[in-house]
Amino acid sequence: MKQILVFILFATLLCWFMFAPVYKHIIIVRQAVLQKEVDYLLEIGASGRHGYISNSMIQESRDRLAERGFIPEDIAYSVETTTGVNGIDVSQPVRRGIGLRLYMTYPYHRLFVIDQLVGITIPAASARMGAMGMKMSEYVP
Repeated sequence: MKQILVFILFATLLCWFMFAPVYKHIIIVRQAVLQKEVDYLLEIGASGRHGYISNSMIQESRDRLAERGFIPEDIAYSVETTTGVNGIDVSQPVRRGIGLRLYMTYPYHRLFVIDQLVGITIPAASARMGAMGMKMSEYVP
């Protein structure tokens, strides 16, 4: 019985040491992809041509991220401005000099379950990774 218990503990630790770097890389890559998407949307949205991040831009972003393995429905977008003006409204673009801020979040989706098996405290089920950025609008009517 003692040998079985030692085997189970050894096997668990071996699996954790083998797979821990893999899923940690998944988290790093997801975070980097989210930040890259935030930077891209801000570059396009705050340009002199647009001055907003529209719902169609957000939908195209969801489609791009779905190609990378994200679940599109789980991605949360939040567009704000430094003056409180609506940054999504196509009919009223954000004028030059006003900051356009974008937050994107995505849940961890049980990536830390293996840590829980070894006794490490994991993030709450509602915890989300996120990326944010801000760019000054260049739109001039």
